Amino acid sequence: MNTFWLKVAGIAVLILVVVIAIGVFTGKDEPKRQPKTFYDQAEEDKENFLAKPQPVNEQVQEPTKLAKDETPAKPVQPPAEQTKSAEPTQLYFKPLSEIDEVEAERLLNVAAPGRSIGRLPMTGFKLMVDTCRQIIAKWPDSWYAYQAKRMLADMPPRFRPRYKITDEELDISRFTKPRPGTQPYNVEESR
Repeated sequence: MNTFWLKVAGIAVLILVVVIAIGVFTGKDEPKRQPKTFYDQAEEDKENFLAKPQPVNEQVQEPTKLAKDETPAKPVQPPAEQTKSAEPTQLYFKPLSEIDEVEAERLLNVAAPGRSIGRLPMTGFKLMVDTCRQIIAKWPDSWYAYQAKRMLADMPPRFRPRYKITDEELDISRFTKPRPGTQPYNVEESR
């Protein structure tokens, strides 16, 4: 009788070894991707929405004089991948006073983590939406309003009816044209 249970245990171990071997040999072709953690998503949000734009430098550099025996250096061409993804877009924003700049930055630093938190199960984007609306209402022509509109537009579409997001809140076309009181800035789009 003891040999019967020993045979059953041996067969069970053999089946387990075969299943593991099949899994090992068939699963090597697929590259393993690590799922994004909450921390990774929060860092990505910080990079996308908290990076400051660069003012357009309207000064034209004069060419430098070369000595007789020097040849002009050829401009270095960046790889094609970098030029496509890092191509700046010229947008127009109204500069803010120092006090408004500090307050707008503080609110944007609340909205970005609110966006990350909104992705978690059983939470929502209410903090982000309310903060973005506050930024848009106070500084409609600023870079902060542009970032707030980008956050609202990047929110999953299924949540837009819940928070009554309007097309006007998502429209960033006004930043592409110069308006009175605005200055040009180079903004690198990360997407």
